[in-house]
Amino acid sequence: MIRLPIAITVVVSACALTVTIAAQDHPHRGQGLAPQPEPPMSGIHWARGQAKARPNSGSPNLIYHGGPVMTQGAYVEPIYWGPSWANASFTGDKRTGLASFYAGFSNSAYADTNGEYTDASGHVGTSVSVGADHVDTSVAPKNGNSTSAILAEVCSQASTLVENGYYPVYVDAPRGHSRYCAWHSAGTCSNGVTVQFAFFYNLDGDGGCDPQDPSITHSQGLEALANVSGHELSEALTDPHLNAWYDSNGEENSDKCAWAFGTPQLTFSNGSKWKVQGNWSNAAFNGSSGYANRDGQRGCLDGGNFK
Repeated sequence: MIRLPIAITVVVSACALTVTIAAQDHPHRGQGLAPQPEPPMSGIHWARGQAKARPNSGSPNLIYHGGPVMTQGAYVEPIYWGPSWANASFTGDKRTGLASFYAGFSNSAYADTNGEYTDASGHVGTSVSVGADHVDTSVAPKNGNSTSAILAEVCSQASTLVENGYYPVYVDAPRGHSRYCAWHSAGTCSNGVTVQFAFFYNLDGDGGCDPQDPSITHSQGLEALANVSGHELSEALTDPHLNAWYDSNGEENSDKCAWAFGTPQLTFSNGSKWKVQGNWSNAAFNGSSGYANRDGQRGCLDGGNFK
């Protein structure tokens, strides 16, 4: 049973910030990764070979649970957290590359794969506007298990907090023994604005989170971040408050197509090229027009060869 949201206030003394968390009681959220009280984790992008998708006994399609989708599209403000982001050799092409990724995501064929999902006010928007990014050279968490710490960073670092805001936080810590590459969640800052946010490890040299992009124009660390960034933003658009679109196992649209690639390289609206996994489409599955996910279910679209 899904209960109504519970308002929880967490005081983060390190930055004297009060964060109000809109915690949803979803039995499929959280995955047991973090103690309460925390915003629930969703859209966990497991590393390759971890947490294989669970086939549904009935229809694999996503089910609408009554919550909002992001009909206005997203306003994106990336945050780079950790002292290594001040090191040019570590940063490399990541910041400029992700800025291009988010700009090109807007109104791309890939973004259109999210557009079929609706709430009472309309379809998921496919436009993305990108604000200035931020670098915080204080020490970042070594793991992403504390969702409230990531929300607090967003609330303290972002310059523009808006309801359709999506704030990806990229830390400089490697994944280590963690089984996942990234996740997304939602929470409310002290100004009363509920925002969508996400967490990403540093994926340099991480074979478990590498899509193996055939391009020689991106570094391996950037190509890995781009793939999981597409996953988390797609899920934030279609299930921003973790109570909109997911299947009977709790998997969101990108979860169902994790590590399933239909097109070797996608061309985004700004001409940039990326290897990004597809997203689940109920319409494609019903019409037998998608490509197969890891469980052989033909419902994935990526906007390239499979539209």
